[in-house]
Amino acid sequence: MITIAVDAMGGDHAPGPEVLGAVRAVRQQDVSLILVGREDVLRAELSKFEGWKNLPIRIVHASEVITMDDNPSQALRGKRDSSLRVAARLVREGEAHGLVSAGNTGAVMAIAKTVLGMIPGVQRPALASAFPTVKGKPAVMVDVGANVDSTPGMLAQFAVMGDIYSRLIFHTQSPRVGVLSIGEEEHKGNDLTRGASAILKTLPLNFIGNVEGRDLYTGHADVVVCDGFIGNVALKVSEGLVDVIKHMLQESLAATITRKIGYVLSRAAFRDFKKRVDYSEYGGAPLLGVKGVCIICHGRSNDNAIRNAIRVAAELASEHVTDRILTDMARWHSQNGAATA
Repeated sequence: MITIAVDAMGGDHAPGPEVLGAVRAVRQQDVSLILVGREDVLRAELSKFEGWKNLPIRIVHASEVITMDDNPSQALRGKRDSSLRVAARLVREGEAHGLVSAGNTGAVMAIAKTVLGMIPGVQRPALASAFPTVKGKPAVMVDVGANVDSTPGMLAQFAVMGDIYSRLIFHTQSPRVGVLSIGEEEHKGNDLTRGASAILKTLPLNFIGNVEGRDLYTGHADVVVCDGFIGNVALKVSEGLVDVIKHMLQESLAATITRKIGYVLSRAAFRDFKKRVDYSEYGGAPLLGVKGVCIICHGRSNDNAIRNAIRVAAELASEHVTDRILTDMARWHSQNGAATA
């Protein structure tokens, strides 16, 4: 059975959503969990659930908590018994197959890089996020915030890791990989996008050239690579737009008596829409490039997001995604080392 370590103290509303999400996960999935945090607090939270002691959940005590306001480098050095660091050590030591945290993103990345280590051939880890498309199958964007300044070689590495992630998790046969730019034409973009495209043409990927922002949702590309600064802006704009659309739909459908009848009749369709665009259905963003499965969730994650993040972590672990990235990066780096460095 796959075992996932959950940083139960990291989120904005921890440990409530983490514990509820964990209980839901083990009741619905073939997975065991280690909740990491202050033991007395976690036991009190778990006691709300009848029969929890019979569930495949155990607690590992950690005396410290990394807050959202903590400086990542200071948290790395100063809070060595934090729930996040203890959970990462469990993965490194083989007691857990993956880590889920809704904590301080910078701290998660710093601790994952330090405790788990980096896959040889990967300069920087990258965050991958799934975007819903009109074709039904999600598109993957890499990077959505781990690196605000990237090189063309780093974007090429993001493409390799995103290709593997799309194939293993979304079962895409030959992922179409594109570089996010301001136009589809080859000459458009900046030095970063043009340099990345030149490298990607030499790699054994299904590279389709430049793609535009709208292509995130059309399904034209399966993997979209970009600098983490741009990717994070695109992610946050998308999340805000989804919230606005949901609010507008609710207002419009409930505006009149006639529309209220239509609203009642269309509730199932509306629930389906919300599920397709709800970030919590995708769990969190995998941190690709570190030696271990690490899922970073929104700080405001609810129990559904935690449950799905655990599902994604278990899938990545069972598919040995880290080993696949390690193997492919070693092979492609030996063939194109100078270009992708």
